[in-house]
Amino acid sequence: MSARTGRNVGYLRVSTQEQSTDRQALGLRDLCDLFHIEYVSAVSDRRPVFDRVIASMRAGDTLHVWDLDRAFRSTIDALITAETLRKRGVHLKIARLSIDTGTEEGELFYTMIAAFARFERRILARRTREGLAAARARGTRLGRPPALSKADIETAHAYLRDGYPCRYIAFLLGVSRITLERGFHREGLRYPFDPTERPIH
Repeated sequence: MSARTGRNVGYLRVSTQEQSTDRQALGLRDLCDLFHIEYVSAVSDRRPVFDRVIASMRAGDTLHVWDLDRAFRSTIDALITAETLRKRGVHLKIARLSIDTGTEEGELFYTMIAAFARFERRILARRTREGLAAARARGTRLGRPPALSKADIETAHAYLRDGYPCRYIAFLLGVSRITLERGFHREGLRYPFDPTERPIH
């Protein structure tokens, strides 16, 4: 491995811009010269910021990430990236686990931890699937609640009977016309309006 004379580069990832990077930033702030933040799901096929960071790393640089799941999609992804960096003389450090792939011990430990992390994600995914299946069996409604309640649809239906246009009604309810249409269909009503149709009860 090359001597550590290069940059200390931090990579931070969160799934959405609503999520905070504070924990990662605090963990890496004393280790890095510069940071790159990416807002993307861990399982996304595209991680443009991460790809640019990897491509920019030079011999002697060190890439710092807070934890395995902040940078890698799978064990294979983690190991391939670590090996790619190693061949280019770039070190990889996992701050939360105190892993440094610049040492033989660190490289071995990294491989083991990556495998355990993959196993943990698979167990979590399996439990999630089992929980959803059990909820469906109990008749529990899954997913986000509808944007429009039954009362909202009743109001929209009344406005339509009075001759108000769909666009105006959607505006009053703060939704798109597509959402309004879906709400009508959910309540068994035609959209935009059928004058022979009776109001919902």
